[in-house]
Parts: sequence; structure tokens; C-alpha cells
Amino acid sequence: MTRQTFETISPFLDACNVDLKSFDREFYKSACHGRLQPVLDSITGMKALDIWVEVTTLVIPGQNDSDGELQHIARFIAGVSPEIPWHISRFHQSYQYGDTIPTPPETLRKAYRLGKEAGLQFVYVGNMPGEEKDTLCPACSHPLIERDSFFAPKSSVSNSRCPKCGSVVPGVFR
Repeated sequence: MTRQTFETISPFLDACNVDLKSFDREFYKSACHGRLQPVLDSITGMKALDIWVEVTTLVIPGQNDSDGELQHIARFIAGVSPEIPWHISRFHQSYQYGDTIPTPPETLRKAYRLGKEAGLQFVYVGNMPGEEKDTLCPACSHPLIERDSFFAPKSSVSNSRCPKCGSVVPGVFR
């Protein structure tokens, strides 16, 4: 989306999830038939307009799973804002990548660690049962939102604050 598009829709858009598939221009060109820069501009543009942004990366073995690639993604997100949640999703075989193995659990755990090392407050591992992370208060680590796969059946956030320490919790809560 363009900056003009963001400005037009920002009064009506509270939150958005952006797929950041890679940090490699050639990957975007060959695999996505698109360009990386507009995706990066979308993330920074929405954040600048105070739209809650979350980023998802589908980690594909042999495509976008190197340490350097994952570090670049995590550092970019943290550079925009350490409050931006990063959802790291496990790849499963399908359609055009039928011969590619599922993402090894250790790769996702490594990406999680790299995200935390980059300063991201909220990093989640997805598409891997038992690895989904609850949302913890960045100040005191109290569980704020408990997740079960794709569902968040329990939230203790009240008035955008942690019920234990009173810290403001970034996000959109209604």
C-alpha cells in the first residue's frame, strides 16, 4: 500500500498483520513476484500512523531460514518498534513447495531467540503445537493473554494494563 492509502484508511483501521516473507530482494522477486521495499514501507508507514502492526514470517527450509536472514528480519522489526509482535510460522508442505520438508522445530526456536536478542518484546512460534507462546507483560512477565493454537481463550488485560504490575501493555484491546 502507498502512504496515501494508509492515510486514507488509518481512521478506520485499528490493526493489521503484514507478511514479511523474507529480507532478501531476490527471494521476493523470484518466489513472490513482488518487491521487498513496499512491504517494509507498509510496516513503517502503518506504525508511523499509529496503526497496530503485527508481522508474520513463514519460515521455509532452505529459502528464508538462515541465521542472517532471520536476524535481518528481527532487527528490522525491532528498529521500527520493539513492541511489534513477530509471528514465526512453521512451514508445512503444500502446493508449489511440495518437496520441501516442514520447518524443523529447532529453526523456529532459533528464530524466537534471535527475535528476543534483537529486542522484540513479543515473539510467537506458530503452526507447531505446544510452542505457541502466551503474551507476557514486558515489565513483570505476568501472563496477559493465554493462547491455545489459534485461539486466545483467556485475557487478563484490563484498560490496556497488566493486572499484576500496572504497566501499560501495547496493543489494541476492546
